[in-house]
Amino acid sequence: MAPITVFSTYGIAIKSTHGMIPTAYIISLCSMLFTAYSYEKMVKEFPTTGSAYTYVQKGMNSSMGFLVGWMILLDYLLSPMISALLFGIFIHAYLPEIPVPVCIITFVVIITVINILGIKLATNVSAVLLAFQILFIITFCIFSMKGLLNGKGTGDLWSITPFFDSTVHFSSILSIVPLLCFSFLGFDAVTTLAEETNDPKKTLPKAIYLITIIGGILFVASTYFAQSIYPNFTSFKDPESAAVDILVNAGGNFLNAFFLSVSVTASIASAVVSGGSGSRVLYAMGRESILPIKVFGYLSPKFRTPVYNIMMIAIIALSALFLDLNIAAAFINFGALFAFTFVNLSVIVHFIGRKKQRTVKDIICYCIIPLVGASITALFWSKLDIHSMILGSVWGSAGFIYLLYLTKFFRERPPELDFDETNFDVQT
Repeated sequence: MAPITVFSTYGIAIKSTHGMIPTAYIISLCSMLFTAYSYEKMVKEFPTTGSAYTYVQKGMNSSMGFLVGWMILLDYLLSPMISALLFGIFIHAYLPEIPVPVCIITFVVIITVINILGIKLATNVSAVLLAFQILFIITFCIFSMKGLLNGKGTGDLWSITPFFDSTVHFSSILSIVPLLCFSFLGFDAVTTLAEETNDPKKTLPKAIYLITIIGGILFVASTYFAQSIYPNFTSFKDPESAAVDILVNAGGNFLNAFFLSVSVTASIASAVVSGGSGSRVLYAMGRESILPIKVFGYLSPKFRTPVYNIMMIAIIALSALFLDLNIAAAFINFGALFAFTFVNLSVIVHFIGRKKQRTVKDIICYCIIPLVGASITALFWSKLDIHSMILGSVWGSAGFIYLLYLTKFFRERPPELDFDETNFDVQT
């Protein structure tokens, strides 16, 4: 998750909500908490690497788990490529003498080295860069408050209008919620590090909720002050560059330059996390011989990291040299929402079906709540554009064909994870 993503979608979202974007983000937060709830239940039950792949595999069946793992790879494998492309575009725009390809190659080398050297370094780098984003949001809020007190924008430090306007139809708000929910994509990545976390059954559930809730708070606060300091949202010349108008109005060129530098570092943070998470999903599938174990199930004796997987993701990231950003983004949205839907459903199948926990409380906890989460994510999935659906379906079909080969047309079961294994000794 990149907190500053809120500024990228602000112009489009504010027009769709007719000035009630903070409320739309609150609805988005509540929607994503249902899926976060399902991740929390499954990580307690299966505190191992693999995330959605493992949860659906163990909660439903091996074949469905494979397909979910295959689809979620779209997110993890292509996210670093998108980050590399954005990094190249930002740096070239600021320093035109540096070619975009040079920026992209440098970027990929940096994130690859960080992930190979181990989870501690990757975590520390990500934490610093995330703190930089949060510092920017806090700075923006402070500049906005100062401006409001000096009569800029609405001139009021507190107003109910961004949250409620009787002239705005509720349908206008709901129409943009699927887009805003994409700002939350990535909260699940922490579950891929279950085997590198101390006391994962206790630590990871807290992390899942904190990541989602803190992200929601940052999104709501940012959009509230953005709307307050620049209330005339109909005056944006270009919705995609609305953030520039808002930032210049709130803090001049300083805040705008700050935003540029944060955008660049956010790309690094996102790529480190998605690349590290993706390499561990591949490792989980390789360790089980779903993918060739000698390559995907390999750990470096020195660094205790899945080096081959990290290198493979780096090669994919280099496709930023010639691939289109819109195509990659379409892949990511399809894969993430597909996985979210089936993680919700796996809670129902596992606890209600297999474990037969069917008291009134169990029905609420393990059926109704996950079913709401599955319905929400399935709805968002259905709202994706035609390019997302076509490209995602092609990737899914390729995975299904490979599954047929792997299982000899379902005459054999795909290999499953043995939770008694003790050979996963990664750097902690």
